[in-house]
Amino acid sequence: MQGMSRRDVVGRALALAAALGVRAAGAAAEPPPGVAAPAMLLAREAAAGQSPVGYRVSEKLDGIRAQWDGRVLRFRGGGLVPAPAWFTAGLPPVALDGELWLGRGRFEALTAIVRDRQPDDAGWRQVRYGVFELPGAPGPFAERAARIERLVGHAGPGPLMAVAQWELPDPAALQARLASVVVQGGEGLMLHRADAPYVTGRSEVLLKLKPLQDGEAVVVGHVAGKGRFVGQLGALRVRTPQGREFALGTGFSDAQRASPPPPGTVVTYTYRGTTARGLPRFASFLRVAGP
Repeated sequence: MQGMSRRDVVGRALALAAALGVRAAGAAAEPPPGVAAPAMLLAREAAAGQSPVGYRVSEKLDGIRAQWDGRVLRFRGGGLVPAPAWFTAGLPPVALDGELWLGRGRFEALTAIVRDRQPDDAGWRQVRYGVFELPGAPGPFAERAARIERLVGHAGPGPLMAVAQWELPDPAALQARLASVVVQGGEGLMLHRADAPYVTGRSEVLLKLKPLQDGEAVVVGHVAGKGRFVGQLGALRVRTPQGREFALGTGFSDAQRASPPPPGTVVTYTYRGTTARGLPRFASFLRVAGP
């Protein structure tokens, strides 16, 4: 998502950059008048040896979060998703939360389609809207998940799909499912408490389980390369939502080192735990964050 120059840039980038006091590259200074970011449930990291008992387990889709309020589809940051009219016409008149998804390992292709202010009809024909929550709906999550299945069944052919929810018996089965998803190119798993009412914000009722942890940070500067990287990017200087800064120096392609994400861009990185100072260990650039 280099060279972000469109109005209403990636909702996620705008929201995080604003929270950090940094303007996202090419972004409008303010979100659209009268538009607030939709309230969403956000996951915490699953603990080592996590048991899946009492949870519904689903694949963590490598997509772009979007919420449908029954009339319009918005990114996580509140901006309108520039989807073709036929795409949203296939969505039911009830609130939905999910991910725009193109398939495993196709995040970059998805962002190219979704960020285009002039929708590419052929591209959007490949996009699915994977639903995993019904914002504001009553009852425990297990009941809401069943209702999602019914809604998708009644909708018939179209972009809507229900994200599969599994019941697994023990930690060994959870790890086996994680390994199966990852070997097929998936990112990981999500665990949602089956008895949880609908809530928003970062909560223990929703956990993510991945081989690596990941986080987001905003680019605040570039560090010049040395040695074989002379004249190119050596590292990104990034700042986390908690205000911690560190250098992100691995994980880049040659093209990304030649044309790095500009300051204000929100990036996703992987890591393995944190230091005593709260900085990510073995941090590696993953990608520019989606809308």
